[in-house]
Amino acid sequence: MTVKNDMTADFLRSAYGGESMAHMRYLLWGNTAEKEGFPNIARLFRAIAYAEQAHADNHFRELGEEKKDFTVTSGAVFGAGKTVQNLQGGIDGELHEIEQMYPVYLNAARFQEEKGAERAFHYALEAEKVHAVLFKEAQEAAKEGRDIAVDGIYVCPVCGHTTTDELPDKCPVCGVKKEMYKSF
Repeated sequence: MTVKNDMTADFLRSAYGGESMAHMRYLLWGNTAEKEGFPNIARLFRAIAYAEQAHADNHFRELGEEKKDFTVTSGAVFGAGKTVQNLQGGIDGELHEIEQMYPVYLNAARFQEEKGAERAFHYALEAEKVHAVLFKEAQEAAKEGRDIAVDGIYVCPVCGHTTTDELPDKCPVCGVKKEMYKSF
């Protein structure tokens, strides 16, 4: 096992579970947005789903070679509604991660000197801050019955940083060159 401390390993498993569920939930909610005539909000859901997959991948990798069964407890928004409701679910989930989950996980990893877990939690926390803002902007548009106006949505495959319309020369979170970003 790459992680030395049980608490940090538990936090990595919990984060992996939560990010995996967010990934799938956002894909499903993207389908709903598409059906409701919001193709750009659908793209946003799919892009952020990809970012959540990057977070899950980082958490999973940090757990290393450990092979045994675990019960994974993680918070999650369940259910599917209209796009405005689904965006609220996304906002609520992201705010939970920003305000409660990742600050605790990050501080524990720092305290336990788990550098890889610290990096994975930092990447996720920084990306989730952007996701909450993007979901809020999309919800404001959807409440008015309109789609968001974006030309492109781009996601860093390493840390999940998400941006619209213009790419930075390098990722502001992990430093990856803009050529690595995935376009949606």
